[in-house]
Amino acid sequence: MTGAARYVGARVPRVEDHRLLTGRGTYVADVSRPGMLHCAFVRSPIARATIGAIDTTEALALPGVVAVHFAADLAAHAHPIRYAGEDPASAAIPPLLAADEVRFVGDPVALVVAEDRYVAEDAAGLVGVEYEPLAPVVGLTEALTAENIVHPDRAGNSDNSGNSNNIALRVTPRPLEDVDEAFAGAAHVVRATIHEHAHAPVPLETRGLVAQWSAGELTVWASSQAAHEARSVAAQLLGLPEHQVRVIVRDTGGGFGLKVAPVREELCVLVAARRSPAALSWIEDRTENLTAGGQARHERGEVALAFTADHTLACATLRHVQDNGAYPTSGSVRTGPAAGMMFPGPYRLPLSRFEHTSVFTNTAGRVAYRGPWAFETLARETSLDIASRRMGVDPIELRRRNLLRLDELPVINPHGMPYSHMTPAETYEKALEILDLEEFRRLQAAARLQGRHLGMGTSTYCEPTSPGVGHHGSEGAVLRIDPSGTVTVLVAGGSAGNSLETAAVQLTADALGMRIEDVRTIQGDTALTPFGAGTGGSRSGSMLAGAIGTTAAALRARLLAVAAHVLEASVDDLDLADSRVSVRGTPGVTLSVADIAEIAHHHPERLPAGLSPGLEESGRYRAESPVIWSNAAHVCTCEVDVRTGQVTLLRYIVAEDCGKVVNPAVVEGQIAGGVVQGIGGVLLEHLAYDADGTPRATTFMDYLLPTTTDVSMIEYGHVESPAPGPGGIKGVGEGGAIGAPPAVVNAVADALAPFGAEITQLPLTPEAVLDLVEAGERVATP
Repeated sequence: MTGAARYVGARVPRVEDHRLLTGRGTYVADVSRPGMLHCAFVRSPIARATIGAIDTTEALALPGVVAVHFAADLAAHAHPIRYAGEDPASAAIPPLLAADEVRFVGDPVALVVAEDRYVAEDAAGLVGVEYEPLAPVVGLTEALTAENIVHPDRAGNSDNSGNSNNIALRVTPRPLEDVDEAFAGAAHVVRATIHEHAHAPVPLETRGLVAQWSAGELTVWASSQAAHEARSVAAQLLGLPEHQVRVIVRDTGGGFGLKVAPVREELCVLVAARRSPAALSWIEDRTENLTAGGQARHERGEVALAFTADHTLACATLRHVQDNGAYPTSGSVRTGPAAGMMFPGPYRLPLSRFEHTSVFTNTAGRVAYRGPWAFETLARETSLDIASRRMGVDPIELRRRNLLRLDELPVINPHGMPYSHMTPAETYEKALEILDLEEFRRLQAAARLQGRHLGMGTSTYCEPTSPGVGHHGSEGAVLRIDPSGTVTVLVAGGSAGNSLETAAVQLTADALGMRIEDVRTIQGDTALTPFGAGTGGSRSGSMLAGAIGTTAAALRARLLAVAAHVLEASVDDLDLADSRVSVRGTPGVTLSVADIAEIAHHHPERLPAGLSPGLEESGRYRAESPVIWSNAAHVCTCEVDVRTGQVTLLRYIVAEDCGKVVNPAVVEGQIAGGVVQGIGGVLLEHLAYDADGTPRATTFMDYLLPTTTDVSMIEYGHVESPAPGPGGIKGVGEGGAIGAPPAVVNAVADALAPFGAEITQLPLTPEAVLDLVEAGERVATP
């Protein structure tokens, strides 16, 4: 009864592309409603200050200005909220606007509503706010030691010295005597402190939404990764039942974790819209995005690695500190300890210990940027390269000696994470095979004789995808066949550059035996689609496969039951493929799906007894495994100009094991996007702050993004080990961004090996590279 898979595994062109490439995509800025009003925020120019008098006289006198809202005004109409996955006891009214004190440059103080975006911006500039500056807390060390407190109402935590109340979260596992003994008895102990700088998701489409209250219903057009989460938060905030809120997500120009749930600015607009005579629109501009959209990656890790005499890992520890900014998103706080839990990575490591501390600072709030726990890979992989050089061991051989193999699994890492169904050693070898290591070393040696500095770096990691717990642990689908025989698949999904439309169509076509041109999908509309957690946690591929597979099985059974009745054949003798049902062994005896749909919808008298008319099924899939592991190996080669500090990437290779590959073009696109983000984060991007907490990169003139001139062509190798989930599919969305930074760092360090360079501080700007070269020259020349 089953047709062979035709589309899963094939390079099917993306169904989104025609719409997007011809300019027919619909983003929030494209939404226009009758009489729509526009919003702009008055933002603090100071990192920390008390708020004094506020004068709105000039702003309200400007023609076209409708209203100016302040903290107390909006909070009076807001209800407590909590985000998915949070403890119900944590529900509270969020700090929509700054009330008595601003806590970072860009902190929203007032919301201006006007008839035109330009008028709203002008009016925001006319609102006079008196500020009394206070000493800000900027940087990780200051947050741990300063007497100044970012959030006095949250004071009570402290570090071990008892002199800081800026700690948002501290995780200190119990002391392990075995760990101390392992270090005491180790043949080699290597310590390094790795510093990563702040950078940001910076999606092409900034944050934004349109909200309209009409006829007892709030309709929200959002740039979001999770339409149903946006609906839940909006309903809670306004004290409405969820059926009175509809969230529509059409196209989203990138999310990368920034758009998982609505936060302060979006919440302000939602509250204001409930009282507005017309729809409200807010579109974040790029300066707002870089100033207040959120930061990530600002972290520090003290790493210690213990090895036996044969360079086998015996123990590892990590003391991890991350910057939460002033108002972090809930998801970014929760992922902090995950960096410690996953620090052992895909290695054969018997013992490990970690400590985690999250701190508040007077900077933009932390957001859950693509692979929000990725620091663990950066810290581990760069430290392994440092260890290899200090011990006089080739870094590749060091990894080969310690990487887990598929045949060793399942195992549990020292922090209780259950590893299974992954191929760390195998993907590493695949990447090295593509590189041709011996040939590269020959080219590298020849280049050094010419005064050129080539380097090669690797990294490897494992990533938990498709979490099977909480709201992430299930996904629904609705499949219907209309009278013409066309299939519509409705899933929560959402078009955010992740090709979920194409994946849904491919999976449905194969599950039902349809031609792909006979399948379409509707996603991102809470009034139509079943509940879903949205995109995040590299969950969509596996969860979509489960939801569609479960639902398609029921619909397929209905189709075949009708066909068997009409054709007077046994269901067991039927094949369903190419949108047709045929009787096996009887050529020419067939029915098209359109024929069956015609009968099911318009001629119920021809249906078998007990079968209801129509062809529609809904279903939900619940993940059986608490986590599905994906893994990959990255290899980067580069050339470093030691006169200018310029780093030029030569080759970039990724060998990825994401289980069954649904669409190689899509998988490679996801890897490429993440790799480019990781490269940019190492070499170019930096959300820098000065000592006063003033951001130094507020436009793309200062915040540099990678272009085609900064990256090399990316080469791919696919290793397919089956996942325990549906179809053997694993997640792939975040891996590129996780693996790229340490691979680039290690390549540059390898190129600068003649100078004795150890790279522990990012970013690797030309100035930073020259500092490493000069430091090496000073050591070499007493």
